[in-house]
Amino acid sequence: MNRIDQAFESDKKDILNVYFTAGYPELDDTVRIARALESAGADMIEIGIPFSDPVADGPTIQESSTKALKNGMNLKLLMKQLEELREQVTIPVLLMGYINPILQYGFEAFCKDCERVGVDGLILPDMPLYEYEELYQEVLEQHGLYNIFLISPQTLEDRIRKIDELSNGFVYMVSSSSITGAKGDISAEQVNYFNRVNSMGLKNKRLIGFGISNRETFVEASKYADGAIIGSAFIKLLSENASDNNIKKFIQEIKGVS
Repeated sequence: MNRIDQAFESDKKDILNVYFTAGYPELDDTVRIARALESAGADMIEIGIPFSDPVADGPTIQESSTKALKNGMNLKLLMKQLEELREQVTIPVLLMGYINPILQYGFEAFCKDCERVGVDGLILPDMPLYEYEELYQEVLEQHGLYNIFLISPQTLEDRIRKIDELSNGFVYMVSSSSITGAKGDISAEQVNYFNRVNSMGLKNKRLIGFGISNRETFVEASKYADGAIIGSAFIKLLSENASDNNIKKFIQEIKGVS
């Protein structure tokens, strides 16, 4: 069974998925931060592949991507770092990034290396649905990788149902039609969107991301899905103090563990 499915076993609620950028704040921090996140109580980890033009990302994640690239991070090095991942981390790990660097790496070679190092799934926001079906789905499945699609408040019902049909693991519900980053409380408009998607009876689990930044927004989002994804708020923490102890305090605060 894919580790993503294992994380959702027995209808577990309030799944916390945490995003951070590979090679940030220091080049060799990737596996250490993943290990610290699991130890602190995160349920899932999303490692961002730094890219020079991250169009969906807000300034916090953009800055982390720029710093990681300056540190020397690239896909080949990331795969090298992740060779020791499964010696230290047991929870699901996804890679999130834009498709250009992956195509330059070679899509099949990339998927093969993901399987080898123990990656469970991919989030590629700019990969078109039809290309996934025609070009990439078979390759991903051959290597045991789940592809996670994003939906937003503007996504039409027919497309949501198509995404649900093609998905494994979970559907990534983008909370608003904007870039990543903390945005304050969850609005009534967002709640209407969450309820609309929930009423569709989708087969896949759902995690809400973009704008989840603290315990309050995590708890509120989890009322309407199976959990939530925190990114920019965690990157900000890493920019200030990336120690294992600080990571532990952050995660336990989000999860309400004293």
